[in-house]
Amino acid sequence: MYHDLQVTRLRTLVAVVECGGFRRAAMTLHITQPAVSQQIRQLESFIQGPVFTSTGRNLQLSVRGEELLGYARRVVALNDEAVDRLMPRTGTTRISIGVVDQLAEALPEFLRLLSASLPEAQVSVQTGPSESLASQVATGQLDLALLFRWQTQKAVATEEELGRIRLAWFGQPVRGTEDGLPVALFTEPCILRGQLVDALDASGISWRISYEGAEFVGLRAAVKAGLGLACLVANGDDLWGLPKAAKKLGLPSPPDPIPVTMALPAGATTSGVPAIVKKTFRQALDGYPFAEIASASNSEPIA
Repeated sequence: MYHDLQVTRLRTLVAVVECGGFRRAAMTLHITQPAVSQQIRQLESFIQGPVFTSTGRNLQLSVRGEELLGYARRVVALNDEAVDRLMPRTGTTRISIGVVDQLAEALPEFLRLLSASLPEAQVSVQTGPSESLASQVATGQLDLALLFRWQTQKAVATEEELGRIRLAWFGQPVRGTEDGLPVALFTEPCILRGQLVDALDASGISWRISYEGAEFVGLRAAVKAGLGLACLVANGDDLWGLPKAAKKLGLPSPPDPIPVTMALPAGATTSGVPAIVKKTFRQALDGYPFAEIASASNSEPIA
């Protein structure tokens, strides 16, 4: 048989101890002193003994009361944490947002602008590859996400295209290229990887994979360290200090400008808060190398 302690009674016990008496606890909790006394008696019934050995100025807990107080503080704290996390304050909006990691440098400006438009919003942000973020939007873990996408026939989410960003090759290999040009790639799944491999093979140049990984920070570090060449957003030199690849290396042209879309769960509306977020995304990305502003399209994610 299970017994419920009731958080209200435990909160009263904590208040009595921290306030130093029943009267002050009643004032803090905005209840009457008899109500405080009644809740303490109910706790005494639960532990089958006194909670306090003395009250008044010489407030003193019993041994069982001390033990109960420890649990009371933990239960009250956990209750308040859960309420704060799961129950937004009146007038606030909770928004969980994903941003593809190659566009993460736009986050400070994005959050500044969003705060000005939605001052009461509680925002959480997650960065990562588009494939992972798209899955989290589809399952409801994220409310929306800024992704890199390629056109496809199958719609997996509600999406609006913000424009298309140009790509460029970066890197200055520190080792010889006699065994083939060293290339740094994202691990699968990554549709951009497939396009790059096809382009490299079609170019007729000799090349090899010198680095591969799922994390953008690792790939960027590999390029900076001279381990290989990578195809990234065209302002990678300004964003991360990456050296642009020399034309004499004979690299194929980068893929066509990549669509940047805002994705929401399938069937979601793009009005209201999403419309504000979309506008804010576009303003924050103003310095990125957009080739065009295109109409919305259904698409498939890349890393």
